[in-house]
Amino acid sequence: MKQFDSAKIIQYYFPNLDQNQMHQFETLKDLYLDWNSKINVISRKDTENFYTRHVLHSLAIAKFIDFKKYTKILDVGTGGGFPGIPLAIYFKDTSFTLVDSIGKKIKVVDQIIEDLEIKNVKSKIERAENISEKFDFIVSRAVTQLERFCPWVEQNIAKSNKNEIQNGIIYLKGGDLKEEIQKVSKRYNFKIEKIINYFEDSFFESKSILYLHKK
Repeated sequence: MKQFDSAKIIQYYFPNLDQNQMHQFETLKDLYLDWNSKINVISRKDTENFYTRHVLHSLAIAKFIDFKKYTKILDVGTGGGFPGIPLAIYFKDTSFTLVDSIGKKIKVVDQIIEDLEIKNVKSKIERAENISEKFDFIVSRAVTQLERFCPWVEQNIAKSNKNEIQNGIIYLKGGDLKEEIQKVSKRYNFKIEKIINYFEDSFFESKSILYLHKK
């Protein structure tokens, strides 16, 4: 089990990162800590575990699916940029749109994108239900209950598939998901993947990736 919390833990689980990607990941923590001193972007109790609880957690999606080139991703309720920014660093040839209704959080996202020169991300101050553009996948990190979230975004899922799995929703969520899934199971097929299968850290024991696609 790896107990350290630095960008090296990202390199440990993703050894094929290039030099620029590693530089971007190494720089992330200082940028977020600086912003966190002004705006509460991430939980202050998590700052000592930044790479595990925010970056690695986001990158669990990269263990679940290897997005094809030119895949379009919408990150709903991105907050300070999770999971979108770590995924955009990792998937350089994938297009990411990060949205949040809170303007000050998108301000942080925009500045981090600029500071790290991430070219494949754009952001919007917007509610998910007001977005009309189509995407291959919707990603999010525990924004709300699935029965609320799915209707917000289902109109944004493109019908034409280019990846190995059908277009849909990839949701990072903790705890027991049975009741939530039951409420949307008439409209969606689903798969649950335990993140502890990817990363050896007790933080992930209760964390899952939930993949849903329309029936």
